[in-house]
Amino acid sequence: MGKANILNILKSNNTVFSFKEILLASGESNPALLRRRIYSYIKNGQLYSIRRGLYAKDKNYNKLELATKIFIPAYVSFETVLAEAGVTFQHYSQIFVASYQTKEIDCDGQIFSFKKLKTNVLNNNSGIENKGFYSVASKERAFLDIVYLNKDYHFDNLSPLAWDKVFSILPMYGNKRMAQKVKQYYKDFKSKQSQ
Repeated sequence: MGKANILNILKSNNTVFSFKEILLASGESNPALLRRRIYSYIKNGQLYSIRRGLYAKDKNYNKLELATKIFIPAYVSFETVLAEAGVTFQHYSQIFVASYQTKEIDCDGQIFSFKKLKTNVLNNNSGIENKGFYSVASKERAFLDIVYLNKDYHFDNLSPLAWDKVFSILPMYGNKRMAQKVKQYYKDFKSKQSQ
């Protein structure tokens, strides 16, 4: 494999690359040789090393794309989505990610907060939006993810939610406590609306 193959990978629209992605796209059969090539690209400033096994074209990579490549499978959810949608008013500097494990990681100056979901929930695409190189929960799915992991959670503004979507995604969690809690949030929301 020539140097041109790695440069072609870097011309893609991705901003973050895992070693595995580079290996597969390059067609290189010798991982050790590819590691040496990657190292020389980092030394020459043609590639930026974010953390072991994860690389970017430069420091201006998409942090949400990185968030979903640290652990796979993963998607951006929870407070990161709800703050942007106006459901919670609190600003969080960390990025919240649904994953197969709970862990907080400081990577390149950004805190990523991974929260564990059951495999059948994590792998279900209901309410997940594909943004090209990473996945993000819809506001309805992010709301449900939070209710799933928290017995009591204060949401500042439930009006941005499409409740028909909330109730169509809800059964996949298979959780009676959660279903009752969602109905209670809906009831409280409706009663505030009618005041």
